[in-house]
Amino acid sequence: MTTTNSSKTCRREALGAGGAALGALALASRLQAEETKRSPVFIATWPFGKAACDRSLEVLTSSGDLRDAVEKGINVTELDESNQSVGVGGLPNADGVVQLDAVFMDGDRQQAGGVAGLEGYPNPISVARKVMENTPHALLVGDGAAKFANENGFEQANLLSAAAKKAWIKWKAERKPVPIEQAHDTIALLGLDSSGHLVGGCSTSGLAFKLPGRVGDSPLVGSGLYVDGTVGAAGATGVGENVLRYCATFLIVEFMRQGVSPTDACERAIRRVVEGEQRPASELSINFVALDKSGRVGAAGTDATFRYAVVRNDSSEVLKPRLVK
Repeated sequence: MTTTNSSKTCRREALGAGGAALGALALASRLQAEETKRSPVFIATWPFGKAACDRSLEVLTSSGDLRDAVEKGINVTELDESNQSVGVGGLPNADGVVQLDAVFMDGDRQQAGGVAGLEGYPNPISVARKVMENTPHALLVGDGAAKFANENGFEQANLLSAAAKKAWIKWKAERKPVPIEQAHDTIALLGLDSSGHLVGGCSTSGLAFKLPGRVGDSPLVGSGLYVDGTVGAAGATGVGENVLRYCATFLIVEFMRQGVSPTDACERAIRRVVEGEQRPASELSINFVALDKSGRVGAAGTDATFRYAVVRNDSSEVLKPRLVK
């Protein structure tokens, strides 16, 4: 039997098609393997966020639990008495009482828990996580939040440091407005592990010498923090009122859902606020960090002093964000 040229050609084409299909499968398999082995990354607001992110990576490496990593990382900042904007040592409200706000969020089904106006407990992010995990609620405030913390075994502590008390007494005597760049410095920390799991947290003592009971953006889902496990996460720092009225972190994540890079998404959110406020960006004091599902990070802000930290397996650094004017 003689094989025709046509038959040979068909056989070659079939073999070629089969090879191409196998090649495509091999490429898909390799890309999937690379995706599975992606490097964990943590990003946080401000230079003090570097120590927090370093701790987060350390915890993730040892335990493999991203929730633990984010919580323990933020705890570092909350327990740093030299930091007057978060946790112990935070500047008090107008009555001299330190009131803390925090939110914890897991991108898996957008689980979230928060506390606001919490007094006497130094790690509000840990209490917020318990609210998420142990209750059907998303936010507890004031005395209710303190009662919940007590019932769940959290230890009380004096949050008003000597330095913060001295600053409050001076402010009370002079009643001078606090420069906006000195009135806030929230920590927002976002984490992505090697499996693509996203978790974030945000913690603050709020604006210095605020009205008692004032709550800013930090403990509010979609304002101080938003995490969507299918897209990415964003966190905020600055004047909370200018963030929460625009649901800015939710907006950033939605921009990333459309394919916008983290840095561009942060800038777009700022531009949206500028448009709504009808005033210059320099007057807003709002700054954002963002992290997408693929591990890309970015940041943008209106404060020239704003910096952010990024920590990976092979690097730990403080970076300058895009300044929006």
